[in-house]
Amino acid sequence: MFSEETYTARRQALKEEAGKGILLFPGNGESGMNYRDNWYPFRQDSCFLYYTGINNIPDLFFVIDVDNNTEILFGDDATPEEIVWTGTVPPLSELAAKSGITRVRPLRELEGYLGKHRQSGNVLHFLPPYRPAVTILLAGLLGIPVTQVAENSSSALTRAVVRQRSVKTAEELEEIRKAVNITAAMHTHAIRNARAGRSEKEIAGELQAIAIGGGGNISFPIILTRNGQYLHNHASEALLREGDLVLCDCGAETAMNYAGDMTRTFPAGKTYTSLQKDVYNIVLDAHNTAVEALKPGVLFRDVHLLACSRLTEGLKALGLMKGDTEEAVAAGAHALFFQCGLGHMMGMDVHDMENLGEAYVGYTDTLKKSTQFGLKSLRLGRALEPGFVLTVEPGLYFNPFLMDAWKAEKRHAGFINYDAVDQFRHFGGIRIEEDFVITSSGKALLGDPLAKTPEDIETLIAG
Repeated sequence: MFSEETYTARRQALKEEAGKGILLFPGNGESGMNYRDNWYPFRQDSCFLYYTGINNIPDLFFVIDVDNNTEILFGDDATPEEIVWTGTVPPLSELAAKSGITRVRPLRELEGYLGKHRQSGNVLHFLPPYRPAVTILLAGLLGIPVTQVAENSSSALTRAVVRQRSVKTAEELEEIRKAVNITAAMHTHAIRNARAGRSEKEIAGELQAIAIGGGGNISFPIILTRNGQYLHNHASEALLREGDLVLCDCGAETAMNYAGDMTRTFPAGKTYTSLQKDVYNIVLDAHNTAVEALKPGVLFRDVHLLACSRLTEGLKALGLMKGDTEEAVAAGAHALFFQCGLGHMMGMDVHDMENLGEAYVGYTDTLKKSTQFGLKSLRLGRALEPGFVLTVEPGLYFNPFLMDAWKAEKRHAGFINYDAVDQFRHFGGIRIEEDFVITSSGKALLGDPLAKTPEDIETLIAG
């Protein structure tokens, strides 16, 4: 946990912005994998954790009564029978006190407490739930049909939480740096150990061990694949082959649930082929150009489009694209090779606050998300502000199914040389990703630098 003062200050800032009403923060419960008592690894809700600091304890519910300046943690201490299975657990009063919460009540009192506020006509604010169990819980507590819970979530509370969580403090940045450095250690291991004859899952398992050894776990399921043309292709039983490009996208999460997220693409052998290096350097140029453009006030959407232009220029040099670069990017022709967004916010969630809605986190009332293929996958488009933490991850992906579909309908034929494109149908994909914080004057790389150029990666392999 951070200090008591940190959590007290967070809640006070939220109360001042909310102004009035009852603010509800359900914690997460256990969730069974294949039967009730065989649980998935527990992950506390990030907003609950942000305001209370109480982690790894399921079935809690936190309420802030803004009008009466009252805060209550609802939950139950472990019984002796439960401690038989779990070991000793600090009493909730002790955990609550560490974050400045003075009132703790049994969970059985929650329904009556909220019922009185409902009868009094008080406004109850809650964030959009993302777990079915929480949706059902809120439906019962608030007398709302399950199908209407999401639409009854509070836009005002969501906006307030997003504004607060978007700007990372110095102590948060330190946690993120820890996560990024553990992530870099995972990548270093992958680069040095991804060799022909080894399976993707074998290496991915070793990377997860590094994350767990760092005190937390992985921040998302590891993507480690020789089929990098598929954007989120998780590790499989496939064996690596000499000449394969291996795309590794992974991240560690600290014990306080702050995330790292990085990608490197490297050869299964000792060196890249000349063509692999050429394509890699196109992605690296787009990455470096985008990074240089990061600063407060700049729309991240514009940084994304700048990266798209650099990718298009590189593809034109390879003979895969043609025509005016600006027109090609505006039409979305480059999306045959770059189907996703340049990056996303990162913090306590690897895609920070994504459950609260991209309309709040990545866009504004005046800047709407595009519906164009490729650009519609950009999760962050808004103007950057000091304290924002985000990823920069351009890539080139040669997906044969997409190639065939576009070629059949002659989509963007004025910008794409389909005969040349067909020669890349077995190439794979390349992505490069790093994590940055926006500063008052520009940006700063989070964590220690990790080999990024083809030459440095080859040196790491040889070392």
